[in-house]
Amino acid sequence: MWSIVTSSMRTLVVRQQFNAEVLRTLNTTAVCEAARKGTREKARKKKVKVEVKKVGFIPHNERDSKINLLRENKHVDDSWKQVSTDNCYVRKYYRWPVYTVAEAIQCHRETHHPTMYNEPNAPLVVHIELNMKAEKSTRFVDNFQRMAMMPHKFDHGEERKILVFTKGNNEITEARQAGATLVGGVELIKDITNGELLLTDYQYVIAHPNILPELVALRGLMKRKFPNPKSETLGTNLSEMIRRFADGISYQAFKDEHQQDFGLITTTIGTLDMDSKHLEENLRSLLMDVNSVRPKREGRFITRVLLKSPPSSEQLKIDAFLYVPEMFEKGGGSGNKKSAKATPVSQEIDEDDQQQQDEEEELEKKKKKAVN
Repeated sequence: MWSIVTSSMRTLVVRQQFNAEVLRTLNTTAVCEAARKGTREKARKKKVKVEVKKVGFIPHNERDSKINLLRENKHVDDSWKQVSTDNCYVRKYYRWPVYTVAEAIQCHRETHHPTMYNEPNAPLVVHIELNMKAEKSTRFVDNFQRMAMMPHKFDHGEERKILVFTKGNNEITEARQAGATLVGGVELIKDITNGELLLTDYQYVIAHPNILPELVALRGLMKRKFPNPKSETLGTNLSEMIRRFADGISYQAFKDEHQQDFGLITTTIGTLDMDSKHLEENLRSLLMDVNSVRPKREGRFITRVLLKSPPSSEQLKIDAFLYVPEMFEKGGGSGNKKSAKATPVSQEIDEDDQQQQDEEEELEKKKKKAVN
């Protein structure tokens, strides 16, 4: 019995030694190790999930990525085309006729006559095309929104409530006479912080600089509505600011999605039943306000202006450069600056010469005294 146990023990030990030696010889070379690493990497790559990016709706004629879409340049330049000699011509082969503002308004009034569209008080819409290139050729002007003051007010169809913060009896009476919805000082700030007055009920907030230290407490609540000089909501002339936001027109300039150097402004400057001179003055003030944002570079900023009056699709081109400069005048007052800078220098030179002459005269007097 004992012999049987000992023999079985020996066989187990021999087997264990044999298995250990065999295992040591397996997968120990550098080639085998590199092969194992390669198979592991392949297995890991198979486990990686491929993220599928969601793509919005693409028209059927644009779905092939191999097709390079040739988009039309939206800046219209018809200066190379010939001028038509008669009133009947194909528009794409000839230049657009340029009308005066009075002529364009009269043309729209004829189409809106009761015998045609029958809308004599239709809005007069202005399309202003812009060249949005900035000072650097690789940069473009950002989209902007402004409020242009109109010398002749009209019904713009918007409800505008104006909240004015100011201190002093004279400023409060001035703001109320100008047409502000609500005017106050520190008491209004307390009502807003207590929740008794909501800022969301007012479209525009205007402030006088004399109440600015107390108004800083509402900066977090107002956010973009907080008055500042850049948006022309902070200033000393309250009556002018209130009239601008009550009677002015709000317009926005948007860049084209596919052509970054093309911008468009579409807004209304009045109705056709207004006086033609009043409409022209409104257009002039709008163009001057747009031109105030132009970048400091050579070339045009306003490229084309069209007058339109819905429901008619007729667009009439006018000459915008009768009201604003066509090109940017770089260093317009350089000559005056140079002369202003040159005058102190010449004065200093004259003063130095005078001092030298005085010193020479004193030396001659001393020599004469010494000789005597």
